[in-house]
Amino acid sequence: MAVRIGLILCSLTGLLISLYFTLVTYRLMKPDQRFIPPVCRLTENTCLSIVDSPQARLFGVPNSLLGIAYYLGVFSAATGILTHSTAHNDVLLAVSTGTLLIAAYLVYALLAVLKVRCVLCFTGHILNLLIFLFLIANSSG
Repeated sequence: MAVRIGLILCSLTGLLISLYFTLVTYRLMKPDQRFIPPVCRLTENTCLSIVDSPQARLFGVPNSLLGIAYYLGVFSAATGILTHSTAHNDVLLAVSTGTLLIAAYLVYALLAVLKVRCVLCFTGHILNLLIFLFLIANSSG
């Protein structure tokens, strides 16, 4: 039960972050909205500087849009919306593993290439690690 709750909380938090980035990327929302907590607001010298960078897209698609799909998949699996099967769990674990590999590159790009300390980006990567660990715990128990 704790694993399920962890997956739900992580996926919902990741979904909100990805949605925020996607809306800002497509200029459907200003990055500095008052209802966004100050620590999470995108600014010119932090996260906003990366949304148009080459590192912010995978196969031409914004990473945040891919994140929305990923977090919806995790949420659906954790809440039982998707049919529970070993095959679904294996696919989700494989996608989660790929997400961590991409995250390693993105953290490197943030720190070494873009030289940006993005709280929301790092939070998303930590959520992805937690999701991976929850999925591992779920598959072994």
